[in-house]
Amino acid sequence: MGIKLERVILRHLKMPLVHFFETSFSRTYERDIILVEAVADGVSGWGEVTAGENPYYNEEWTGSIWPLLIDYVVPRIVNASLDSASDVYPRLAHIRGHYMTRGGMEAAVWDLQARLHGNPLWKEIGGGARREIPCGVSIGIQDSVGQLLEKIRTELDAGYQRIKMKIKPGWDVEVIREVRKAFPGILLMADANSAYTLKDTSRLKQLDEFGLMMIEQPLAHDDIIDHAELQAALETPICLDECIRSAHHAEQAIRLKAGRIVNIKLGRVGGFAEAKRVHDVCQANGIPVWCGGMLESGIGRAHNIALSTLPDFVLPGDVSASKRYWKQDIVAPPVEVSPRGTIAISDRPGFGYDLDRDLLERLTVRSKILSRDVLS
Repeated sequence: MGIKLERVILRHLKMPLVHFFETSFSRTYERDIILVEAVADGVSGWGEVTAGENPYYNEEWTGSIWPLLIDYVVPRIVNASLDSASDVYPRLAHIRGHYMTRGGMEAAVWDLQARLHGNPLWKEIGGGARREIPCGVSIGIQDSVGQLLEKIRTELDAGYQRIKMKIKPGWDVEVIREVRKAFPGILLMADANSAYTLKDTSRLKQLDEFGLMMIEQPLAHDDIIDHAELQAALETPICLDECIRSAHHAEQAIRLKAGRIVNIKLGRVGGFAEAKRVHDVCQANGIPVWCGGMLESGIGRAHNIALSTLPDFVLPGDVSASKRYWKQDIVAPPVEVSPRGTIAISDRPGFGYDLDRDLLERLTVRSKILSRDVLS
């Protein structure tokens, strides 16, 4: 059964975070989120564009998403006869970069297809290796070490299986040393978001003493070769994030031994089809993967849950409870984590949660309907 979209509805939401989130490049207090609703045969599928408010993580930001969807992405999909959701990625491949914008559209069509088939999203994408997924948390740079330790203690008490802490020059070795003193046995990793260069090798080498699971993306967002040189100098595994945008990038990184772990973010690689290809390349080469997060709403979070049921997602991902970020999420019930640090998967069709329509409308600051008639 093919898919012929009748219309696509775009929504721009503003969602204030419970607590600011700081990385090596910015501090965020409120998320601007773009949702994509794809409609066919009276059924809606939902996707989320996971780009941030500024072009710091990659070249995309909220201001670039809206016109790209309207002028380039949606017209290529809403007027097409799709054999399946797998057709979306190649139909948008001529657009250079902008994987998150393309991925939001693609995810909506996968969710739509799952609902049309009466399947949960995880089953539609070929997942189901586990009935619950292990969860970790990502903790941003704090105003003090004491504040960081308090946050880590709170998350461990909530059951999370792994702690990821953001680092940057000046907030790295000494801070991790304090964390290790306070929590000597926890699964701990550090995420640099490209804050270092090869000139910092000796400093990054000091992190070997702390028994970290991994150091995530220490060097430039587009540099695989330097990561290979750095990995050769470190005992701690490097996890590649920003510089893996495709299965081909994963193949190159593996050949060069640029890292020993890969973080797969659905938006960063352009959606489920390419995420599965990256997963398969890593699995075939013995490289474990885990699912990264981008401060998603419940829709994007539910997609991450489905993705994390693929078999090579063997490490706890950044898929955590709604309440860590939102006073009230747009899905109902909110995403919840068990006391043992897991999220159960749903067998309901699509991404597995209801939408809080009233809240969705209240948070929406603009919307646009794009139909086949309008775009033809």
